[in-house]
Amino acid sequence: MSRAPVDPLSSFAEPVRAWFAASFRAPTPAQAQAFPHIASGASTLLLAPTGSGKTLAAFLASLDRLAFGAEPAREKQERLAVVYVSPLKALAVDVERNLRAPLVGIAQAATRLGVPFREPTIALRSGDTPPKERAAFLRQSADILITTPESLYLLLSSEARSLFAGVRTVIVDEIHALVGQKRGTHLFLSLERLEALRRADAPPLQRVGLSATQRPLELVARALGGESSPGTPRPVQIVDAGIRRTIELRVEVPVEDMGALPPRGGSATLEPEQPSIWASIHPRLLELVRGHRTTMIFVNNRRLAERLAAALNELAGEEVALAHHGSLALSKRQEIEDRLKRGKLPAIVATSSLELGIDMGSVDLVVLVEAPPSVASGLQRVGRAGHRIDAVPEGVLMPKHRGDLLASAAIRSAMLEGAVEPTSLPENPLDVLAQQVVAQVAMGPVAEPELHALVRRAAPYASLPRSAWEGVLDMLSGRYPSDDFAELRPRITWDRTTGMLTPRHGARRLAVLSGGTIPDRGLYGVYLLGSSETKPLRVGELDEEMVFESRPGEVFLLGASSWRIEEITHDRVLVSPAPGEPGKMPFWRGDKPGRPVALGLRIGALARTIAALPRAKATRLLEKEHGLDRRAAQNLVAYLEEQRELTGEVPSDEVVVVERFPDELGDERVCVLSPLGARVLAPWAMAVQRRLSDERGLDVELLWSDDGIVFRLPEGDAPVPLELFIPSPDEVEALVLRGLDRTSLYAARFRENAGRALLLPRKLPGKRSPLWAQRKRASDLLAVASRFGSFPIVLETYRECLRDVFDLPALVELLRRVQSGQLRVVEVESREPSPFAASLLFSYVASFLYDGDVPLAERRAQALSLDQERLRELLGEVELSELLDPTAIDEVEARLSHLSGRKIAHADGLHDLLLVLGDLGVDEIRARSEPGLDLAATLAELVAARRIVPLRIAGAERYVAVEEVARYRDALGVSPPPGLPSSLLEPVEAALSGLVARHARTHGPFGAEALDDRYGIGRDPLLGVLRALHASGRLVEGSFRPGGASRQWCDAEVLRQIKRASLAKLRREVEPVSTSALARFALEWHELERPRAGLEALLATIERLEGLVLPVSVWLEDVLPARVRGFSPSDLDDLCAAGEIVWRAVDRLGSSDARISLHLTDRYQLLAQPSATPTHARAGELLALFERRGAMFFGDISAQLGGYAPDLLDALWDLAFSGLLTNDTTLPLRALYASGTAGSERRGRDRLRRPGGFVSRRQLPRGSEGRWALLPRHGLAPPSETDRRAALVEVLLSRHGLLTRETLACEDVPGGFSAIYPVLRAMEESGRIRRGYFVEGLGGLQFARPGAEERLRSCREAPEAPRVAWLAALDPANPYGATLPWPACEPRPQRTAGARVLLRAGALLAYLARGGKALTSFLPGEEPERAHALEDLAAALAAHWRDGSCRSRHLARIDGEEAPRSPLAPRLEQAGFVRSGKGLRGPSAPRG
Repeated sequence: MSRAPVDPLSSFAEPVRAWFAASFRAPTPAQAQAFPHIASGASTLLLAPTGSGKTLAAFLASLDRLAFGAEPAREKQERLAVVYVSPLKALAVDVERNLRAPLVGIAQAATRLGVPFREPTIALRSGDTPPKERAAFLRQSADILITTPESLYLLLSSEARSLFAGVRTVIVDEIHALVGQKRGTHLFLSLERLEALRRADAPPLQRVGLSATQRPLELVARALGGESSPGTPRPVQIVDAGIRRTIELRVEVPVEDMGALPPRGGSATLEPEQPSIWASIHPRLLELVRGHRTTMIFVNNRRLAERLAAALNELAGEEVALAHHGSLALSKRQEIEDRLKRGKLPAIVATSSLELGIDMGSVDLVVLVEAPPSVASGLQRVGRAGHRIDAVPEGVLMPKHRGDLLASAAIRSAMLEGAVEPTSLPENPLDVLAQQVVAQVAMGPVAEPELHALVRRAAPYASLPRSAWEGVLDMLSGRYPSDDFAELRPRITWDRTTGMLTPRHGARRLAVLSGGTIPDRGLYGVYLLGSSETKPLRVGELDEEMVFESRPGEVFLLGASSWRIEEITHDRVLVSPAPGEPGKMPFWRGDKPGRPVALGLRIGALARTIAALPRAKATRLLEKEHGLDRRAAQNLVAYLEEQRELTGEVPSDEVVVVERFPDELGDERVCVLSPLGARVLAPWAMAVQRRLSDERGLDVELLWSDDGIVFRLPEGDAPVPLELFIPSPDEVEALVLRGLDRTSLYAARFRENAGRALLLPRKLPGKRSPLWAQRKRASDLLAVASRFGSFPIVLETYRECLRDVFDLPALVELLRRVQSGQLRVVEVESREPSPFAASLLFSYVASFLYDGDVPLAERRAQALSLDQERLRELLGEVELSELLDPTAIDEVEARLSHLSGRKIAHADGLHDLLLVLGDLGVDEIRARSEPGLDLAATLAELVAARRIVPLRIAGAERYVAVEEVARYRDALGVSPPPGLPSSLLEPVEAALSGLVARHARTHGPFGAEALDDRYGIGRDPLLGVLRALHASGRLVEGSFRPGGASRQWCDAEVLRQIKRASLAKLRREVEPVSTSALARFALEWHELERPRAGLEALLATIERLEGLVLPVSVWLEDVLPARVRGFSPSDLDDLCAAGEIVWRAVDRLGSSDARISLHLTDRYQLLAQPSATPTHARAGELLALFERRGAMFFGDISAQLGGYAPDLLDALWDLAFSGLLTNDTTLPLRALYASGTAGSERRGRDRLRRPGGFVSRRQLPRGSEGRWALLPRHGLAPPSETDRRAALVEVLLSRHGLLTRETLACEDVPGGFSAIYPVLRAMEESGRIRRGYFVEGLGGLQFARPGAEERLRSCREAPEAPRVAWLAALDPANPYGATLPWPACEPRPQRTAGARVLLRAGALLAYLARGGKALTSFLPGEEPERAHALEDLAAALAAHWRDGSCRSRHLARIDGEEAPRSPLAPRLEQAGFVRSGKGLRGPSAPRG
């Protein structure tokens, strides 16, 4: 007779059962298995899928016990019963919110059933908890505490520790995120400290661990429970409800062939469209978003999250997605999450920031763009969809390239099986131990054996050696004193006689302020090498972890420019420009951890399985078993087939492929191909690098990733044998150790470990020390600690690098398998990289995926540096015709065919030429001969000597060296002349092939038709020969010449020469331009050489210049007339009256001028600076009048308020200069300020002439004309500071095209460059602008609008006829004195009103001071350029005087001396200047 099933809810009180039955159909399998164990008080590890009710399973027994159990003790020390620990603050808040439903529901059920009920109280404690709530917890405690590992540590290290005496249950959520990290080790020590606080007679602390992804369960259970005594783990009941939750996950590829990609969308910069996978991914993603209510898209780095969200919004024409990552402010992340939960945001593009179990509400679909870094990560991400017990999560995995397909297929099947990677515990981390020892001792004296036993009960320290323990105590108690590093002082006192540990003064403060395990990581500043120490030129920033993995000599991309690392110091990276060289993209390791070895083995096994199957069977297997759609399966099978064809083997779990091939520069590349992940491949690479350095003296460049290692070996006499790339398992650790302590990785980990061990304490609570200061202190400490071989933090740093960062045991095991033959090593030599090697080489080429980020010239230079066949396979059809320089092709071809260089001067030279080039006609020979050579006689001489013979080939007579006659006979069937020796007529093997190959060697790219025309071979035979040569690797087929319609052929070595020549030209093109080129660009950008006419042109000019603050005189006399042909001040009045623009007065420049800014009315509120407080006594009543009446004429104002008119006018202008008042014309500005200090009455009346040609008859004070009105004010929702700064940056970029720190010298930007730099960086990361090193001599922080950098480079060369231009010194188109420094001279020029500069081909030629009486010249030093420049200077000065632009009649001083005595005076006199008693009188305007 079968026993009835036990009700899993039977142990709960009746109200709890009633509430549960009313809320759910039944317990989930996970709950049904876990409830009995947890309710009985047993420690439990619960493994269950996302959405299976784990949190409720853990809490319900405690809620039942607290609500319906015995009355708890009244003392607050006994009140706290449950501690819930979450790795995320947001998750803790989420759980606290989700507990409200069961508490309210159970209370209502108890009331309905008449059962006494006590509502449990909940406290939340994290870094964000307000002080008031913290104080309340200390006063009253609570039944349940929800906290984080760090906050639990702080509570146990303070007076609040007494509140934990009655704790019965600890719940650790998302335990998988803690176990394998030092953060988990820190928590497990805190749990042992908590256990020690409880009463001796209390039952064992119940520990409940929860996760959806954790393996092996026995290890996680041991970590959770700890040990009751050495070697005796505490019992922990394992409830394995399975990871294999039903999920729907498919792998999609949006194109038929990932090697032939469609072009991306058009660009505003009008650059040639490049093939891109994104052209197909974006529409498919938008289709998925449109087809679901809420969608989460996961990517593996922050930059891609920003790019993808922006692209989706642009494609949709509305906001459908926002990026979410750890760099966003907390409030912004919470706002985005809330909008998604409420259904107000269709999609979110996230990194790992949303991977853990935060409840995101009803998410319908999860899309993974590229393979997740691990199976566990993939399960967590897809688990965000259908976050309910009965929901089936739906996901789509979308690889970006063929190399990503294999990992995607393997991860997808592992996710369905729940085959997460095994977790490993950090073994005896000494830095965490040191911190917890100080924290525990700080609470009061403790016996050393007692504390040692407590530590050993935590699972990570179960095997802690006595020597390591005593080493930590020695360090903390002052055994390593140093006068060189004051921080290395005792933290505790260890009385070795009594065995007591006692705290030293400040120990508790130190433990509280500097506790925790999350390292401070940030950005390294990147600076130009050789820039001033006092004012270094900043290029940008690199993430600290990228710097760890970089070394001098490597090239990386920052924005659009490539930089070579020259030196890495403790606080900065020093670089030099590397224009046009391909570099790796900056990364953030926190966004993309290395691949676990277990996953690497799984990927390798899949590659081996698929490669062994026939194509049709492999495709079906991938579709059926691995969830790939048809296109994805076909692409992956083709990828593996190509790899096997080229290398004979596919890298797998049983094969390592070592592939050798030459790079474009002739150096040897060696790729070690294996999918086992960077944790084993990185130390492998370091070991080989050390070995090659020690044994061969080679300085090897290397790159590693999850799929292999690339070594770049300098060209040498002897190849490096294979065995040097396969270290012995017995020596690999020693090789890694010999080089490890000199790496930036080691230095950085030492700093973090020293900080955890409290050796680098924070100075102020809640504030982190600057990273550069931490690095400096850590560097000093390391210098001291390195003297002691047993210093615990040195030992810990080695342990962490070898075990936690690297997986050295796995590497040793892998090499043992190689040694035993279980893992085969296959060596392959090839002419070009295989598909797997290409994927490895191009793993950093994110710039090609969003190629709009990089200007066209950089893209071409970088692409030419790579192998085109492999690049085409990865990224689509990248034709060389788009990359090769036509002049480079012509130059190489002319050299190879002897059309350039040395010419034929004698008969021997002609004979040699025919031996090299083959058959030539008379005209062809003449083109290669010296002009004085008697060609007819020379030919006759050689024919007579039987050294050359004439042959008729394809209907034309050509000459052939006699040694070649047999080849032409056998290839083309031509008859040799009689009488030749039989030795010259022997049959020639593969004669036609040799003839074609020589033609290819001595010419550039050619078509089959042209070759057929020359030799008359016939198309089919010729194509057969060409294809055979192509198959042998001697010819390359493709499109090489720009505009070529048909396919062409080229010798492989010739193509390499053409590529090198093209690359050299392109690299010269992408080198930073000179400062004079920047000045030429500024003139072109502001369209000063092509001024337009009309109101539309004026409005467009103001749009570009809006917000710019300039004197009225400069606006009206210089800046606007220079840009608008036929400009009249009345045109401004028309725009003001139409409501299109407003002007704002800023400040007075004495009594004769004032500074103002012009604005588009609709954008005024975004760009205007805050108004000031007016000071005039009548300002208040005037302001009140305008607020009541609106716009008014001065007469009406005077009638309303009365009083002395000039006084009222002063009050009006006080409001205007406070930024509160404007006018609908510019008449008052012109009346007061535009006529200058000495303008005549006639000139003044002309300026005040009204539109339409009349002069006002009203008797008004000068400067009161027009209608006055308040400037636009903010509405109900004023623009945020972020919006204001973004608008300002847009205007600055529109105004200047290129923006640098120095550019802002001519702008009034509050806070300067540092205030807008975050906006610039965000715009660059989202692809809206480009960062690069575009102009030499300026700071590295240079930002350009897309397309501006190409226009800048088009100004690189000065025109043959240099153009001369006068500009106001204050004109934003004048870079001197702002973006560019003034040339050294005395007195120093100034950017002031009335001063002018003369530019010649962009170079500063002269500076004319305000008033026009003093000239400073900047003539070139060399002739004849100096004479030409002086001629242009004299002509420009004469024209300046003749057209009335200069108010002074005389030029008094030139270069600091009296003008008539200047060496320039004679030339100026020739131009029309006349000597006078006041200097040189300028020429007058012609009369009549």
